[in-house]
Amino acid sequence: MKLWRQLRWRIIAAQIVVVIVGVIVLAWVADAIAVSTVTEALEAALLILPGDAARLPAGRVSQALLASYRQAITQALLIAALAATAVGIATSLLLTREILRPLRQIGHSSRRIAAGHYDERVTVPGSDELAAVAHNFNLMADTLAQVEQQRITLIGNVAHELRTPLAGLEGYLEGLIDGIVPDDPATFSSMQREVRRLHRLVNDLQTLSRVEAGQVSLQLSSFDLLPLVQHVLTQLHPQAGVQRLALRLEEPSASMQVYADPDRTAQVLLNLVGNAIRYTPAGGSITLRLTSVNRMACLTVTDTGIGIPAEALPYIFERFYRVDRSRARSSGGSGIGLTIARHLAWAMGGDITAGSPGAGQGSSFCLTLPLATGDSSP
Repeated sequence: MKLWRQLRWRIIAAQIVVVIVGVIVLAWVADAIAVSTVTEALEAALLILPGDAARLPAGRVSQALLASYRQAITQALLIAALAATAVGIATSLLLTREILRPLRQIGHSSRRIAAGHYDERVTVPGSDELAAVAHNFNLMADTLAQVEQQRITLIGNVAHELRTPLAGLEGYLEGLIDGIVPDDPATFSSMQREVRRLHRLVNDLQTLSRVEAGQVSLQLSSFDLLPLVQHVLTQLHPQAGVQRLALRLEEPSASMQVYADPDRTAQVLLNLVGNAIRYTPAGGSITLRLTSVNRMACLTVTDTGIGIPAEALPYIFERFYRVDRSRARSSGGSGIGLTIARHLAWAMGGDITAGSPGAGQGSSFCLTLPLATGDSSP
């Protein structure tokens, strides 16, 4: 039974079955032809022969000739069957070798990947079908390698984000113990800021974990997106005013009903507009515009800020990614706000895309959300 489970022996058995069936059918057809056609032809030939020999009983002669014909056919079929069986086994072995060799390599490579060797790849064979399998395997290996690299990067980023406030707290505590730092309200206020920074980072990580796992709660409903956008801008106007930024909304001609979670939508907008304020120098402008395309509402946030280099655009939504490699605290928050915002948009059936002409030329983020049924706003 173990042999029967192997592909090699199944292919060989299939070839032998084909040979046997072919020989049986050919023998049956040859015998039927001999009985119905050859016998009549022999008898007719014997009856028209001249001389006394032609007067011999035609039936006996035809039967003898028919027996010789059948014996010759049987011998020919046996020889053909042996030759076909030999060729069938040889071709089956070559075929199974051609099939099993890349499959064995894929099995070996998959075990190595399972053991942590994410650089393992397989050779793409010449067969189109096996080449597709090998290509998909290598694609899977590339994805696993990227996931592993992201995991390593995430651990390093989390460690870095935790180290900064912890180092600040440790410095304050050592200064208090040594008497270098005074134990006054200003010192405790600075320590409290570091604790709040830690608390905010932990909350962001918890939110990101829930969002990526699809465990975030959503209260989907139909609502008008325009008043919500206006409310968010009202919240952020004081912050924009401090930096002398022009914050405006190009209002559509009519309301725009969307089907989403109003609170989560506001959270995403606060992140997008807040980032635009943070990365736009004083005297710049931030413009919001509402449109609808292909049954989706699109809210575009465009700023005249520092922009995004072309090489950074593919990674702008990755966890802890910052365009500013210095990772200065003044350049932004924890670096996972955009990641959370995009996952929230996905959970509501929308998306967030980013674009920028280049560094120093501003950037544009587009939040798309599904329109409510029956909404035909322009």
